[in-house]
Amino acid sequence: MKMTNSQYMKLAIDEAWKYQLLTYPNPAVGATIVKNNKVLSTEAHKKAGTPHAEVLALKSAYLSVYPTSKLQQLESSHEIHEYLMSNHNNFFHECEIYVTLEPCNHIGKTPACSVLLEAVKIKKVYIGSLDPNDKASGGLERLQNADIDVEIDVCKDESDKLLFPFLQYQKKHFHFFKMAMRGDGSINNGYITTQDSLNLVHEIRTKIDLMVIGGNTIRTDRPTLDARFSVNKKAPDIFIYSRQKEFDKSIPLFQIKKRDIMIGTNLDYVSSNSFVMYEGGYQFLNALKDKIDYLMLFISCQVTETLPLDVSKFGFEIQHSYYINEFDKIVYLKRVNGE
Repeated sequence: MKMTNSQYMKLAIDEAWKYQLLTYPNPAVGATIVKNNKVLSTEAHKKAGTPHAEVLALKSAYLSVYPTSKLQQLESSHEIHEYLMSNHNNFFHECEIYVTLEPCNHIGKTPACSVLLEAVKIKKVYIGSLDPNDKASGGLERLQNADIDVEIDVCKDESDKLLFPFLQYQKKHFHFFKMAMRGDGSINNGYITTQDSLNLVHEIRTKIDLMVIGGNTIRTDRPTLDARFSVNKKAPDIFIYSRQKEFDKSIPLFQIKKRDIMIGTNLDYVSSNSFVMYEGGYQFLNALKDKIDYLMLFISCQVTETLPLDVSKFGFEIQHSYYINEFDKIVYLKRVNGE
């Protein structure tokens, strides 16, 4: 059965959310390629400096038909661009692409996606959000000037939600609070979620400028707060929010090399950082929630009793949620009175 334009775009949106916060300082972007009402690929931008969603989607779509192509071994944006521009063989003439953000028209660490889409002569481009970054915008105009059919504002509201963190750290800073809980709302007694969730948290930790944690949590849990489950293992710097300045230095977080640790109650230093992650429980969240743009919940559904999520008590509203595996659900919430 043929899907609607909104359903195709929703595939791209859902894929992009899997990499939300991992693409800093770039926005999270997803893309889906369809040919004759068949989905050939759905991809997302995964990390700054690596291929954009459109490039990965074009590559995957091509390989879905030509799996032994040399393209299989190409990883960099420049290599993929060059190969597809020279070897597309009109493959994309009947393809449509659904992309959550206007294809970039800027050459930076990666080539411009609009140039590639023009070169492979894609049939039609559906766009969720127009690019708010003047430096990268212009893709829409380029595609239209190339006589490529373009439709904008497809699932615009949902696509715009993906951009909120990007817009925040572009204009000032983006602060988010991460908390793990069980389905019954409990947050105590050790690890709560599965290894998949731990891996994601550790990857996010490698992107942030600073992690903020409460002094009581340090003393009670004696955490490490490193990024050992990430690819590059880069542990974040720590700001301990505490009136008491003395801590047992045998606590594991103090043993991590190449890490700066600050202790204090003045959050001016925290606010001067662009991308800040807070970790803690209900009490810490309630104390600092007015300083938080986003709340990221990792909810374990392994307990027998699962309660409806009451977001009103947090002062946040749900932006998106998905299951990272059969046990763990990830929920993104935006502060209701946030800018």
